[in-house]
Amino acid sequence: MLKLLYAPTSPYVRKVMVCAHLAGVADQIQWLDSAANPVRRDDRIAVYNPLAKVPTLILADGQALYDSRVICEYLAHLGGNADLFPAAGPRRWVALAQQALGDGLLDAALLARYERTARPAEYQWSVWREAQLVKVDACLVEIERQIEPPTATLPTQAPTIGDVTLGCALGYLDFRFPELDWRASHPRATQWEAAFRKLPAMQATLPHEA
Repeated sequence: MLKLLYAPTSPYVRKVMVCAHLAGVADQIQWLDSAANPVRRDDRIAVYNPLAKVPTLILADGQALYDSRVICEYLAHLGGNADLFPAAGPRRWVALAQQALGDGLLDAALLARYERTARPAEYQWSVWREAQLVKVDACLVEIERQIEPPTATLPTQAPTIGDVTLGCALGYLDFRFPELDWRASHPRATQWEAAFRKLPAMQATLPHEA
């Protein structure tokens, strides 16, 4: 049995669990409670991951895997899903680049959120937070550019790790940054996300407060 140190609100945990569902191995994962925090280390995580971050996957032999990129590829391999991480070729590099784009959006969004939620009010730096949101907006512009025209087939069949990461990133904006109203100026991304969100793997992993 695999064990996953997790937080129910983490978009990176969601990314891992979406891959687990797509690879058919979600029922092989036991969820372990943790309290990941950017300031206060949780020893339950740190004993396996020196960064004390989630997700952290513990294998049957005790070996730990992190971060989400490594865990997702491991789960895809474990379940024999060759679509998530395509073999060498153009499709693979597109998928990996989209994963980097989605992860970059999430990194910036999390830093913007931590500035308000983890830093004492007297030390908060609004210029820093706005700079992170500029990165979020730039990622949204690039996602919109990359989305195929509306007549194209939406990636609800054989999604790649790029699709999964972008879907989780856009879902995180809905969850934590509804005031950004990203759909208002990104119609192609809106249509893409609405279709992708209907996948059972996405519906089974919707974020929620603990």
